[in-house]
Amino acid sequence: MADIKQWYEQVYAIVKIIPRGRVATYGQIARLAGLKSPRQSGQALSALPEDAGVPWFRVINSAGRISLHRLDGGSLQRALLLNEGVEVSLSGRVDLNRFGWNL
Repeated sequence: MADIKQWYEQVYAIVKIIPRGRVATYGQIARLAGLKSPRQSGQALSALPEDAGVPWFRVINSAGRISLHRLDGGSLQRALLLNEGVEVSLSGRVDLNRFGWNL
């Protein structure tokens, strides 16, 4: 259990430093956290308490698409990204070349 908590905390710490108006992929987060799979990043973010203050919405999949989050079907994630100036198509796609976080 301590290992899971540790990897969750690593993911959260990395997500917290994604700049406003930028997005990162689950794969980027996994690599930075030393995880084996992007799914582990997603697992950590899906366990995130709502009041944690971690900008989870800045993490998208490798195809540049927003992911479903909880029960809202991605509309909350889309709205939060738009609020930061990230252009999101009606189909939920973000241009990673323009808005991607380059480490």
